[in-house]
Formats: sequence, structure tokens, C-alpha cells
Amino acid sequence: MIVRFRCDPALRDHLPPPIPARAALPDWLRAMPGHAPSDLHGDAAIRTVKHCPPFVDAMMQGFMMTLPCDVRVEGGALSWDWAIPVPVTGTHPRAPLSFHAAAQVAGTPLARLGQLVVKFNSFWTIRLEPGWSLFVTHPVNRDDLPFRLIGGMVDCDIFNEVGILFPAVWLDPAWIGVLPRGMPVAQCVPIPRQALELELGVLDADGRAAYDDTARLLGGTTGHYRRLTRPETSERPGAPLEAGPEPGGIEHDQAGPA
Repeated sequence: MIVRFRCDPALRDHLPPPIPARAALPDWLRAMPGHAPSDLHGDAAIRTVKHCPPFVDAMMQGFMMTLPCDVRVEGGALSWDWAIPVPVTGTHPRAPLSFHAAAQVAGTPLARLGQLVVKFNSFWTIRLEPGWSLFVTHPVNRDDLPFRLIGGMVDCDIFNEVGILFPAVWLDPAWIGVLPRGMPVAQCVPIPRQALELELGVLDADGRAAYDDTARLLGGTTGHYRRLTRPETSERPGAPLEAGPEPGGIEHDQAGPA
């Protein structure tokens, strides 16, 4: 499928584009060891999540919306120096982020005493094909980020005239550093709007035998899931971290008809 992004004409040359999530894997994932000693296994080395396709696959789904400029965080204040032209669109935001009233998350587990609820502004509109919605979540497995994005679902086949705003709870008021331009702030996965039917049953004899066979393979060998689901890459070390063809497409352009 094609995901269509549009931005204000005056800002086209000043914005980092949305990127496929598979192109935004963090450096720590590549740098982490493939094996690590486990005290539960007598300090024997065991495989880490670097070898776990579901762990990595989840991080590579959809696309990332990114921060348009460096944001400095110090002393509980967020600041930036981002010189951009005046947008042609009169109501268009010019700041990379703004804030939500903390009262909007009162009564939820997201509420933290004295913590900010920041709002990452989006400078791109997003249009999906009919019947598709956009699931927006915190970048998967990115607990290294000092905020936690508040998840949501947007019907971007219908609601696509303005950019989506991405609210997030700031986690650590003592955090000091720079959020760099191009840093992923929201992971977005297109999902078809289809009603689920949940079917319950019991395992028949064949199902029980297959369950036992698979459980024994998982307990006695390594790499079974990868060999089963992607035999063409199962023998290549580091295969879960290698980029492949992106299903569907991402289309960038300045504001205009899709």
C-alpha cells in the first residue's frame, strides 16, 4: 500500500521525512551482544533478544515520525533553535513540540505527579488507503527514550487534512541532554479496519502432537522459529537485523493533491 505524506510548501526543505521503521533501528541493538552469561544457567552463555525475530520484527513495523530539530533538555526546560520560514498555511505549527494539560491524563496510570505531558507536533499530513487506520505507539522496545508516547488509533483514510499530534508523558524530570533531529518519536503501523471474530476450541489429536513436537524443538534447539518463518535467511548470522524490501510504499511530497 502507499502511505502519502504532505507538508507545507515553505517547509519542504527543512523537515526530515518519515522513515520506514526498519531504517530506524537503534545503535544499541546492533551493538548489544548476541550471547550473554545467565546466572539462572550457571553463568552459561545464552542467546539474547538480538537473535529473537519477534523482538526485532516488532521494531521494524510501519514507519517512524521523527523530531524535526534538536531539542535541548535541561533543568526541566525544553528549548530549541530552529529557524524555518513562515509556513504558507496560516494555522500551521512552527514549534517542534508543545504541551498538554496534565489534567487530560488524570485518573490514568499515565499521570505522574509533576510530570509534563509533551506534545510532539507533526509537520506532515498522513493519508492511508480506504479502510485503513493508523496505529500510533511509542517506538517499540525503546525504553531508552526519556518519554513514553501515549498510544492511539487514527482513521487516516478519512482524517488526513492536518498533521497528527503525538502526546507523550515525560518520564524523568532530571534527564539532561539533547533529543536529536531525526530521532523517532512515534511508530506508526497501518492496520485494516476489520472486525475480529474470536473462535475458541480444543486441540485435537493432531494439534496436540504438533504442540508437543514444536515445544520439544523450541526446548532442545535454537533458531526453530526463524527456520520455520524465514528459511531463506535462517542460516545468515544477524539476519533479523538486515533490511529487506519494504512492503508497500512511502510517498513524500509538498502540500498538494494526493
